[in-house]
Amino acid sequence: MKKTGIGIVGCGMISDAYFKAAARFRNIQIVACCDSLAERAEAKAAEYNCRAVTYQDLLNSGDVEIILNLTPPQAHCRVLTDALNAGKHAYTEKPFGTDDSEVNAVCELAKAKGLRLGCAPDTFLGGGLQTARKALDDNWIGKVLSGTAIVMGRGPEKWGHAPFFYDKGAGPMLDLGPYYITALVSLLGPAKSVTAVTARGSNYRTFGEKIAPQYQDKYQPFDNYPVNVDTHQTGIVEFECGAVITVIASFDVYRHQHNPIELYGDQGSMIIPDPNTFGGEVKIFRPGMDNFQTLPQPFIYQNNSRSIGIADMAKAITDNRPHRASAELARHVIEIMFAFETSGKQGKKVMITSSCTRPAPLPTGLSDGELD
Repeated sequence: MKKTGIGIVGCGMISDAYFKAAARFRNIQIVACCDSLAERAEAKAAEYNCRAVTYQDLLNSGDVEIILNLTPPQAHCRVLTDALNAGKHAYTEKPFGTDDSEVNAVCELAKAKGLRLGCAPDTFLGGGLQTARKALDDNWIGKVLSGTAIVMGRGPEKWGHAPFFYDKGAGPMLDLGPYYITALVSLLGPAKSVTAVTARGSNYRTFGEKIAPQYQDKYQPFDNYPVNVDTHQTGIVEFECGAVITVIASFDVYRHQHNPIELYGDQGSMIIPDPNTFGGEVKIFRPGMDNFQTLPQPFIYQNNSRSIGIADMAKAITDNRPHRASAELARHVIEIMFAFETSGKQGKKVMITSSCTRPAPLPTGLSDGELD
């Protein structure tokens, strides 16, 4: 099988998950990496048997067909633009970008150049959500009428690099919301409107004992740092299929007992596992049952399979078919997420202007590393 060469831009905290998981897919190979800190790229290159290069050399590398963008959110669209202008296909970590205009511009550039563009999260291709997708497609709970998607906690407020999560491009919605909104769109199809209320529990948070190197010249342990985004967002997402889903994303909650996603249909109910993971149990209740019952898992990707989205995109390029973690999907998802802030500020319903096709489900019976 032909291996598609992948070049990684950004060797920070998420890169290990990609380096490790990419090795299980037989159609891709990470051949090079770069980082703003050259020594960090060199360490990853030595650990994962690829070469460390400069950013410009990566863009010009003949054996790199797809750029995997693992930079901070504010740099996502800039790196994607550079990759596309260098004639490379591109795939980025979430979120797609930090405002509508840059997201739309990079999508149009990819279209004009005839290049593929993809975006995380790819957890919706994991065994948990694919089981939920099959159960819905097989009409186990009938027509979905309503549901909840809830991700709440205190956030990473004590982490050494915590300010990253409380700045533009992050917060609970853009950091964790992509998993939940992408899961919902993959299950239910495109959304049509958002009505939301947003709030900020505090204008600052407090570091823990450790400070990441990039903040050590400005902060000491237990110093306060600013909160530049809303930390609690609650809203109603109305889907074109008719489902009305209540979504809560918050860094202002100490503890809760809600399931990550629940869907309520006209023939039953479904509990769906955390979409920030690849596995987990799917449970359904139908009239006549005494309680929720766990469905069997017919799909293979249950553990950390990060890289499945870029592997699927590489396979799609070879087979000339649509890829599942597509720019179309990500563009729609991020418009939904941006709409929470807009609706909260304006105090009214916001209509969603983009749309997308539900990504094709994975088939059952795959061997590890297979996609079709």
